[in-house]
Amino acid sequence: MNVQGNYQEIRKKITAICERTGRHTEDVKVIAVTKYVSIERAKEAIDAGVQHLGENRDEGINSKYQEIGEKAVWHFIGSLQTRKVKNIIDKVEYIHSLDRFSLAQEINKRASRPIKCFLQVNVSGEESKHGCSPDDVEGLVTEMESLSNIEIVGLMTMAPFTDDKEHIRTCFKQLKVLQQKVQALQLSKAPCQELSMGMSNDYEIAIEEGATFIRIGTSLVGNENGGV
Repeated sequence: MNVQGNYQEIRKKITAICERTGRHTEDVKVIAVTKYVSIERAKEAIDAGVQHLGENRDEGINSKYQEIGEKAVWHFIGSLQTRKVKNIIDKVEYIHSLDRFSLAQEINKRASRPIKCFLQVNVSGEESKHGCSPDDVEGLVTEMESLSNIEIVGLMTMAPFTDDKEHIRTCFKQLKVLQQKVQALQLSKAPCQELSMGMSNDYEIAIEEGATFIRIGTSLVGNENGGV
């Protein structure tokens, strides 16, 4: 697998979509999701020009951080148990899976600096997906305003894995509407300028609907069956 070639192809698609929709290409950042690949493959992504790496387990982020360290901006993108916060908090710059106040309290307690968090929203309503209800978004971000080490930089969602592109697009549109509602609250700790949405199968739709971070695994670095 040629990670550099994959990344160049993804960047070309980002550029084309941005030109078509009147967006700036630098506003769309690629997170290489390295949870299913080796440290060596993650390093290939860095060498190809990727700046952001995403992991969904504390073990994965810790092993790769030992080798790569601050050569990457680290994102925790998986469901985060409260008891695991202490294992990642000194390594990550972004957490994409904040979905409840108790988790925010633990992050706030463990962090030595403000952590950029995405509030994960279960827009599709699927029972298999994590995230808060869309109805709870405004109340949660308002409640988190009291936590000095929590900055709600944006919202995150996962669209259903389906061939129905219009259904996927509707989910992304709904997240954009929720983002605008949070921004209208004008909270100092919730600028909510970012949208984390879109993966290998649907990132092009996500960019069209306003994604600023896309999380790409298979199409960028492949899948080495869970090796870390």
